[in-house]
Amino acid sequence: MLYPKILLALGLCLSVCAVVAGEQAPWGRAQVTQTDYKPMKVVYDVTTGELDQLAHVLDRVSYLSKLTGADPFEQSIVVVLHGSSIKFFAIKNYSQYDNLQKRAQSLSVGGLIRFKMCKLAAESQGLSAQDIHGFVEMVPMGDAEIVRLQYEENHAYMQ
Repeated sequence: MLYPKILLALGLCLSVCAVVAGEQAPWGRAQVTQTDYKPMKVVYDVTTGELDQLAHVLDRVSYLSKLTGADPFEQSIVVVLHGSSIKFFAIKNYSQYDNLQKRAQSLSVGGLIRFKMCKLAAESQGLSAQDIHGFVEMVPMGDAEIVRLQYEENHAYMQ
């Protein structure tokens, strides 16, 4: 019984000694694994009302498209907008969110990345299809579209 306690004490001492001695990476450094990714089908579920969070989603979507080869025949990336994210795509908010709207529209060119918006959520915020930019497609319900994309078109779910 004494032996396991000695080993435990020795292990703790070595851990503390490594930190005290200035070692800040006692487990070594991470390694980069080079991986080739094939074109993917992905649906992003976006509800954020925070501009920086939505910009981060657009960064991720753009990078995923580039990383997987941007193949228009094999790849599909869909961003489903509902909840608080709807305001960012309203025509009346163009002057406030013009950089984000221009960026999203540029990502949609070529059809590799598509933006879809929940009609039900937009209407609950007093907006109709006429109030939303033309690069966004309205669907009856965002949640139903996400499920349809997953089960009928084999899209992986991302938040």
